[in-house]
Amino acid sequence: MSAARQLCTFFLADLYFGVDVQKVQEVIRYQEMTRVPLAPPVVRGLINLRGQIVTAIDMRRRLDLPALPADQLPMNVVIRTDDGPVSLLVDEIGDVVEVDADHYERAPETLRGPTRDLIQGAYKLNGRLLLTLNSDRAVSVAAN
Repeated sequence: MSAARQLCTFFLADLYFGVDVQKVQEVIRYQEMTRVPLAPPVVRGLINLRGQIVTAIDMRRRLDLPALPADQLPMNVVIRTDDGPVSLLVDEIGDVVEVDADHYERAPETLRGPTRDLIQGAYKLNGRLLLTLNSDRAVSVAAN
């Protein structure tokens, strides 16, 4: 019997991503952000999460994807890290899905740029590919 894994899923452009559900603190709608002067471009700003200041990482910028259209607001996937929570700004939230280890494949060697460092692998699902995101690397602004 193969091990199943639960992933919290979300969308960026036409890509379908997942992060380990145990790393996710919460998923919330768009929050007003305070810009941070001189911060790296991937840091979109800071949000106030019930009195706690949380850094918001723009995942489109992190993955070198085109910017989200101005009439659409991103959603927040708040990830637990050793340094406290960090928000990943994504286009749309998916569901929590259970995936089977038998359907897992390592990231293809053809991936280039920042995507290569952030994608751990993929699960082949019915009609789509679920890319697993390395959340520790995704929130590391020093890597960009």
